[in-house]
Amino acid sequence: MNTSENLETATLGGGCFWCTEAVFQEVDGVVSVESGYSNGHVNDPSYEQVCGGETGHAEVIHVQFDPQRIGFRELLEIFFVVHDPTTPNRQGNDVGTQYRSGIYTHNDEQARIAHEVIAELQASGGVRGKVVTEVKPELNYWPAEAYHQNYFVQHPGQGYCAFVVAPKVEKFRKTFASRRKV
Repeated sequence: MNTSENLETATLGGGCFWCTEAVFQEVDGVVSVESGYSNGHVNDPSYEQVCGGETGHAEVIHVQFDPQRIGFRELLEIFFVVHDPTTPNRQGNDVGTQYRSGIYTHNDEQARIAHEVIAELQASGGVRGKVVTEVKPELNYWPAEAYHQNYFVQHPGQGYCAFVVAPKVEKFRKTFASRRKV
């Protein structure tokens, strides 16, 4: 049985948190996913404040995972497949600093792995363009409002979910079939 002592946390910003939350909820070894805001300068910001672009926060997910079942590197490999790390401050039609690509680390080892994975991704030619994902220590994290949590699960037929979130979830399912929860 897992206890919180043997879990680790990853904080990832890959555009709209509804998309990344929906994907990582299906990853084997992930125990919980919480949508939130990170690396801004306002305490306890609202969604409206973050979307206004004045708080400096990125929309992120807090991923609690069991490192005995999935490693941080594997989480990043999934992360880089399900979002575009080459577009500064945007994912598709979502534009603004809150949609930037970011890995907000919890220790030096996560930072080392993040830089290593980015360098490998860039060198492999697996993405078109330069990877602009920022790697910084996690600062000033706040959970998003309750109505943002489990959004795709609760609203799969909503327009944004059907046309933006669902294709990312399906891409994860096809690309990482062996990493899905059973």
